[in-house]
Amino acid sequence: MSRVVKASLLLMSLLSLAACGFHLRQNVALPPAMQRVHVVSGNLNMQRGLERALAASGVTVEDHGGADIAEFNVPVAAFTTETLSVSGAARVTEYTVRYHVEFDAHDGTGQPLVPHQRIDMQRNFSYDATNTIGTQAQVDAIQSALNDDMVQAILFRLQAAGRHPGQTAAAAAAQDVQPASSSSTH
Repeated sequence: MSRVVKASLLLMSLLSLAACGFHLRQNVALPPAMQRVHVVSGNLNMQRGLERALAASGVTVEDHGGADIAEFNVPVAAFTTETLSVSGAARVTEYTVRYHVEFDAHDGTGQPLVPHQRIDMQRNFSYDATNTIGTQAQVDAIQSALNDDMVQAILFRLQAAGRHPGQTAAAAAAQDVQPASSSSTH
């Protein structure tokens, strides 16, 4: 192929990507008080995912809390599996995997950066009674994907808190009066 044809194809590909709205994912802009953060979670996969994502965003992840170190708490990160449908032979044919996470963040002085929030996500899958090994691998893959999606959802909430700190403080004050939670289902 000639260089002109190759260059034309490359240019058309780049223009197509730009026209469809594709953009490379950028680092999350977190609140300034979260430049050094300590992550506390009982779920090791969630903690590792958050620590990696925070480090990729330019945050220094600390092993221990202390003065001038924000604390990000994830007291609840739990998976549940529920039956969705049953066949005529009384065998389960579909399941749903749900992931429930609750979190909050405080700056180094204990002031809330992100009030206590919750996010719920779910994925459905079909169950094959003849392939039980494959089913467990499928559940593991779904849980891993949900964990990755949850980390991104949490980072988006942190980014929103960084962009609108006044609203975050107002939400924390309102939480003292009446607890509120937000959830999303995917």
